[in-house]
Amino acid sequence: MSVYQTHRLGASCTAVLWKIEESEDELRPLLTLTVPEQMELLTITHPAQRVEWLACRAAVRALVELNGAYAGLYKDEYGKPHLIGLDAHISLSHTTGWAAAVMHHFKPVGIDIEPFREQFVRVVPRVLSDDEIRHADGDLRRLAVYWCAKEALYKLYGKRQLTFREHLHIEPFADGAGLLTGHVRLPDDVRKLTIHYFETGPGMLAVAF
Repeated sequence: MSVYQTHRLGASCTAVLWKIEESEDELRPLLTLTVPEQMELLTITHPAQRVEWLACRAAVRALVELNGAYAGLYKDEYGKPHLIGLDAHISLSHTTGWAAAVMHHFKPVGIDIEPFREQFVRVVPRVLSDDEIRHADGDLRRLAVYWCAKEALYKLYGKRQLTFREHLHIEPFADGAGLLTGHVRLPDDVRKLTIHYFETGPGMLAVAF
């Protein structure tokens, strides 16, 4: 088992970061996949992506088994994962060499993990608002915070009719603060949410709830 870090974000929310050191053959025995999960895995042909997919589920299992039995995942009509047989909320993320999962017992939750990369600079115009662009000021770490935080908000919301620039907003923050205030703003749905972020693993980890 390769749980690299555990982050307890209050009494009801826990996240785990999994360092992927296993092969697919080593990860498969850790999991009993449902039939839909087996079918989904068959559609993934790239070996590294298969390993990341499995590692995400191994991370979820490790997280759930801190409190009870793990029975697998299912996805809703929007592709958002849910736990079978449990009311708790979860979210998953992965990048090369790493997987992450979070569980909140009462609230919708979202997680994202990202390496620091120059891509953040290139996508600024379609991801950040004008105020956010001014605050980020081209700084790679600030851009990583914005990107990770908005990805976490997107996964928390769990539907597809929103854009990062128009509907997801992050209030200005002090460098290294570790805590953000985020907003989902749609005509029929406005939410104010808390986002925790950490520099860890490959780069940045963010959790929204």
